[in-house]
Parts: sequence; C-alpha cells; structure tokens
Amino acid sequence: MDLLSRNEVERLLQQRPGWHVSLYMPMIQRGAETQQNPIRCKTSLCQAEERLLANGVRPQEAQDLLRPVQQLLTNRVFWQRQSHGLALFLAPEVWRAYRLPLTVDEVVVVSRRFHVKPLLPLLSGDGHFFVLALSQKAVRLLRGTAYRIDEVAIQGMPQGIADALRYEDIEKKDHHFPSSQDRPAGGVSPLAGHGVGIEDATHEPRDPILRYFHQVDAALGAFMRDEHAPLVLAGVEYLLPIYRRANTYPYLMDGGVTGNPEGRRPEELQERAWTVVHPHFLQAQERAAAEYRRLIGTGRAAGDLEGIVTLRMMVASIRSS
Repeated sequence: MDLLSRNEVERLLQQRPGWHVSLYMPMIQRGAETQQNPIRCKTSLCQAEERLLANGVRPQEAQDLLRPVQQLLTNRVFWQRQSHGLALFLAPEVWRAYRLPLTVDEVVVVSRRFHVKPLLPLLSGDGHFFVLALSQKAVRLLRGTAYRIDEVAIQGMPQGIADALRYEDIEKKDHHFPSSQDRPAGGVSPLAGHGVGIEDATHEPRDPILRYFHQVDAALGAFMRDEHAPLVLAGVEYLLPIYRRANTYPYLMDGGVTGNPEGRRPEELQERAWTVVHPHFLQAQERAAAEYRRLIGTGRAAGDLEGIVTLRMMVASIRSS
C-alpha cells in the first residue's frame, strides 16, 4: 500500500503508453461487513475488464493488466485494514494502491491516462500538520489532515516528567549542581509550583518542567528535522509558554489547544487543532492562486485538469517554503 503524496500524484500524471485503469471504491472499515470490500472490488474489476475488451484489448492482455488486483481479492487482511476509501491504478508496468482518508464514489475509468480528479480534495490546501499533546504525565505526537489523524511513535521521547528526569539524573549523577547554600547572596531562587523556570549562573535550567520539555524538544527535533508542517501544541494553559521556551522547531504555530489532553480522543484534538492551522493553509492557497493567475496567458500555466493539479502542487510547495 503506497502513501499518497503530491509526488505520487505527479507520477500518476506522467504520460505512458497503453491503457490505464483507475478504480475508486468506498470502503467499510470495521466489523463483519468488511467482507463486502473485496466483493465491491471484484465488481469494479469485471467492469474494467469489459471496458478494456470493448477498446480492443485482447483477453489475455486484459487479464495480465488486472492481475495484481485480482490477486488482492483473497487477501483478507488487506480488506480488513482499510480507511474511508480505496484507489487502485493499473497500467503496463504500473501498479499502485492507496488508502484514502475520505469517502469516494465507486468509479471505474479506462483511458489513456489515470483519472485523478477524486484525489483533488486531498491536495486543496489542507495539508498535514502535527499536534504535540503535552502533560506532566505523558507526551503524544499526532499527525493529522482535515480528514484523519494518527498517533506517531518517536524513539527517545520521554513519557512524562518523571521518566525524563530519571534518565537525566542517571546521566548527570557525577556532576554537581549548585544548591541554595552554593548560591551567592542576592542570587535568584527557583520558582515554586508550576511557574516558568529560570536558569542559574551555570545556565542549567532549574525548572524541572523546562528540563523535561528540553528532552521532548530534542526527541521531536530529531524526528522532524526534514519536516515543514505546522506544529500545534495541546496542553494545560500554563504548560504551553514553558514549552515554547524549550522549542527549536521553526514551524510551531502561535495558537494552541488548551486543556488537559490526557484521555482526549485523537479526533477531538484534530478538530480543535484544525481551527488553528486552517487559516495558515488558506493563506498558502491564496498565494498559490495569485501566482497561478499571474502565469495564465504566459504559456506557463494551464487550465485543464493537469493544470489544476499543478496548482495544488504549487500550494504544497509554497506551504513548505
């Protein structure tokens, strides 16, 4: 199963010889009714074969072209692990399958190029974003779009302040940190309770929450080093400004989702985070549309479907710049 991205759509749009088969199907995600998924696919496959034969393709060639999907029909695990929709693409020496995070109509297209119009909602200025759900007991990173959200596992991410400081103490057991007796007269004392932490003369963060968040930021930075997607913080209000002090990720959004994220469903975090990132995506789309209008008439922009997809790609490019 391939990951749908703008690069994948660009590859689908490449000109190739031979007939192209595009299949779109809504999928049942749970329960005994998932057994309807391969039945629906088999029906679409029969329609595709009939259309290939009607276009003069020899029966054996049609069967060879459709064989990868034919072989999927008996794969029970594949059909039980579906999202809202499924897209299948076949051409000579090309075979792609994509789980789609939105429901699509049942469509069978046989033509000289792949039919990508149902994919456009996934490329219309609603790209992916991340939610960092913070509490003193746990950390979760979630990757979302307007249509879905999934939790992401990160190697080395501390799971709560106790976990973070336990390993910190092990690493620094041979080092001496100044106590209140070590501090000269007039020195600043650490803040009590949950206030924002400060640093002493050694520049060592004294607030345990800030030290904890430095470890979270380090693990996150290693995972996100090649990312340009917006990051939204979710957590109790007093924690968010402390994390911003530790943050080094350049695409952290100004707004956040306030409230304790523990026990909140990913879908709830997605809905609230989307209100933060949606204006950001709309601005990128407006800039891309303005650039597209500027290019019309210069021979550098097109008005057909491929041109529309190019505009969507431009949105993604501007968004990540």
